[in-house]
Amino acid sequence: MEKHTFFATAAFGLEGIVARELRNIGLDAKAENGGAVFEGTYADAFLANLHLRTADRVLLVVGAFHAESFEELFEGVRALPWENYLTENTRFPVSGNCARSTLMSIRDCQAITKKAIVERLKMHTRCDWFPEDAETMAVSVTLHANIARLTLDTSGTALNRRGYRTWNGEAPLRETLAAALVDLSPWRPGIPLVDPFCGTGTLLIEAAMRMSHRAPGLTRSFALCDWQNMPFHEFDRIRQEAEEAFQPSLIEGISGSDIDPGAIELAQRHLKQAGLTGRVHLSVSPVSECNPADPKGVFLCNPPYGERISDRKSCEELYREMGKLYRNHPGWSMSAITSHPGFERCFGARADQKKRFYNGRLECEFMTFRAKHS
Repeated sequence: MEKHTFFATAAFGLEGIVARELRNIGLDAKAENGGAVFEGTYADAFLANLHLRTADRVLLVVGAFHAESFEELFEGVRALPWENYLTENTRFPVSGNCARSTLMSIRDCQAITKKAIVERLKMHTRCDWFPEDAETMAVSVTLHANIARLTLDTSGTALNRRGYRTWNGEAPLRETLAAALVDLSPWRPGIPLVDPFCGTGTLLIEAAMRMSHRAPGLTRSFALCDWQNMPFHEFDRIRQEAEEAFQPSLIEGISGSDIDPGAIELAQRHLKQAGLTGRVHLSVSPVSECNPADPKGVFLCNPPYGERISDRKSCEELYREMGKLYRNHPGWSMSAITSHPGFERCFGARADQKKRFYNGRLECEFMTFRAKHS
């Protein structure tokens, strides 16, 4: 089967994790700024969409070239083989992104890209009118350091939209980032995991899905499923294999708590929608009452950040409680993401490991404090 170049996009700091995920499902991938690139068939693209936990989208790379002027952009886009992907009936909206390039007008780049694609299709279809009344194939033009990359979106809705979270709490953690935090923490399936600030349950659900081998895209569709001439029998086979691999009975030792009863109610709904009802233990209680019986385990959480001045003192008190929890359970590790610059001071210890991420627009650090007694 014909192979294409694909690019799995990722948030800052997650590129290496995405590349490793791709390799784990059998695809040779290399991390780059903004994601990971791999070669594969359309079936491989479907496989990646279905199984990637930390990527945002899977894009089919139509081509890339140097462009410092609108004329170079037009000619470069027109030179690409769009007739291999689009027909005169294909609806192809164009989005754009520009960074550190001579061409910085996104709207102009979008318009020129659209015009160049139409001109290319006119040459090969002998049509002067394109009704765009069939399937949608979303085109993106990205300019970075004067290199234009033209892609088609195989994912559709962003991959963080797993389908289980239809209600959000006050400060939801993006599912892809939550999956990355699970991966980077000391937790591994078989070790007790506790989230004392579980909110609507995103961290716990991502861990439970990993433990039960549940593909994150198991219950959703992807844009390439609506494209023409796709290997749909291969798509069906890949999804069936993922369904057979999902084993909720494997989940054990995952629990969480939150002081907000409404958040716990939402977490229960999300667990149900993920097919994980009854597999994760939840309770309404403050962090000060968290006292797991297991001698070893991992605390993993996204505590309040105290962005508002009025909340800062109460958050700092929570961080002190977290420090007490960590010291009272010397066989447990603690991993937490926060934007608060004084977290370690309040916590009462220096982190053994740190990694920087963005949670939405907030620059955060993911800190891990290793168990004192292993």
